[in-house]
Amino acid sequence: MKDSPFDTGQPDGTNQSLDLGLPNGGTPELGTTYEIPARCGRAVRVSKGQVLTVTNPAGYQVCDFWIFNADDIGEYSSMEHLHTSILSIFPNVGDGVVSNLRRSLMTITEDSSPGIHDTIIANCDHARYQQLGLTEYHENCADNLRQSMLAIGSHAPAIPAPFNLWMNVPIAPDGSLSFQPPVSKPGDYMSFRADMDVIAVMSACPQDVTPVNGEGTSPAGLTFRVDG
Repeated sequence: MKDSPFDTGQPDGTNQSLDLGLPNGGTPELGTTYEIPARCGRAVRVSKGQVLTVTNPAGYQVCDFWIFNADDIGEYSSMEHLHTSILSIFPNVGDGVVSNLRRSLMTITEDSSPGIHDTIIANCDHARYQQLGLTEYHENCADNLRQSMLAIGSHAPAIPAPFNLWMNVPIAPDGSLSFQPPVSKPGDYMSFRADMDVIAVMSACPQDVTPVNGEGTSPAGLTFRVDG
């Protein structure tokens, strides 16, 4: 357990994510498919021009997704800047996922799902599960991000708002939100082309209190690969 809530890089608890670091600071073998176990996270380096594909084998599993500039991790994906860039809360194929410096880190090149994703809701963390009534530690996406960065010899400089792939958060006419099961299907995937050298972090969201990972289901794993 970390000593201070202001140490963004140290997790509140740990899981297998700490042991899933790719070698050479997160460098993948091109064309190789890697697994992200249920409730865990992984980080991968993607060089400019390479394409990262994230796949949802179960169909109902949400992926919390972050991108960091590999040369300066103080620059990272920013959902508030994304909204300004695309004038929408729903990114589509061809849209760049922009940073807190308003530069495109990666561009969405493919999306086999209906395109329902979330860019509004914060990632789950230790405090969120306490608010939901849990008293013991619960694995969470914030800690998966922290551990994934530590596993490749880096350190999360912040916990940015995530791009929640396949998460379904409808917005009612009065502005209210609700958590609904994903509408994606088994095997759906998203591909992102790196517009600069980046570190991408993916968390197979451990949320099992609200229905964001489906109803009557348990959190499942994800896969990813990088192609040159």
